[in-house]
Amino acid sequence: MNLIQEMMTRGHERVCVHHDPESGLRAIIAVHSTALGNALGGTRRWHYDSDDAALLDVLRLSRGMTYKAACAGLDMGGAKSVILLDSPRAPFTEAQARAMGRFVNSFNGDYIAAEDVGVNEQFVDWMATETNHVMGGTGEGQGGDPSPHTALGVFRGMQACLRHLGMDQFTGLTVALQGVGSVGAHLARLLHEHGAELVVADIHESAVQEMVEQWGARTVGTDEIIATECDILAPCALGAVIGQSNIDSIKARIICGAANNQLVDHDHDAAALQDRGILYGPDFIVNAGGLIHLAGLYLGLTPEELLAKIDDIESTTLNVFQLASEHGSTAHAAIALAEARIAGGRSREETHAG
Repeated sequence: MNLIQEMMTRGHERVCVHHDPESGLRAIIAVHSTALGNALGGTRRWHYDSDDAALLDVLRLSRGMTYKAACAGLDMGGAKSVILLDSPRAPFTEAQARAMGRFVNSFNGDYIAAEDVGVNEQFVDWMATETNHVMGGTGEGQGGDPSPHTALGVFRGMQACLRHLGMDQFTGLTVALQGVGSVGAHLARLLHEHGAELVVADIHESAVQEMVEQWGARTVGTDEIIATECDILAPCALGAVIGQSNIDSIKARIICGAANNQLVDHDHDAAALQDRGILYGPDFIVNAGGLIHLAGLYLGLTPEELLAKIDDIESTTLNVFQLASEHGSTAHAAIALAEARIAGGRSREETHAG
């Protein structure tokens, strides 16, 4: 993969690769845009098939964070970091967390790290011993686990989908959750409380069993969930799960979930969903709740203001649906909305510079 070409194509400002021999840390930080402010984005620990796969993931995720912050109305930019694991279940160490904290600190606040897949509050707390530029830990003002806030935002996005289709409640509807980890489990609770029937799949059997015991969920295999009979399909695991190989098998009327970068090929797959009459809630619109919570705390918003911004995901999603006819799909409309705000931020920067 040509790093410089990939950066230029995707519009990134800065990508740094770091190796700390003492702790064994191998990591990448990608800052996509600081046009609207300092860039906040989670730190993901994952075992990738190759270094190129890790690079592609962090480039896609960081651009998504820019769009997410812009559409949420936050004066923040977009970035992401990944820690490359040597094996799928490699345990984390304090030494690696502290090394990651020092790597983050080298960006002098242009990048603010946060919790993501494979990272918990303990890891963030260790990072915070080396940098002030991290959110999601247990310290005062750190925000803790963002998962419940992400789940609430996705729920608001689902409400927008129902409203757009002339429905107003979940009672009697079936929601298929692909992934019931931290965010998926919180979302399952919200959906159950509002009367939805749940179908779940996850690579971790214990997580699936918990959903069965707590909410009476029905289970299917991870290879069956995308094509299962349901009203709403909610991808809540990793990205690139909706594509040419399975779009024709989807039986849901709505796709709305917490995963980032759900479409394999954004342009082609967004148009294919539109052609099939499947309403797609753009991922970076509906899954912004966790970002809103952490970025909002960083920016000094009150708890009431944070909750109101997460609730606004519903109206933002509805606005995107209304714009879809002008842009060919809901996914393209969401990008147009984000890029308009980013362009506005750059224009203000140039005016002040002048």
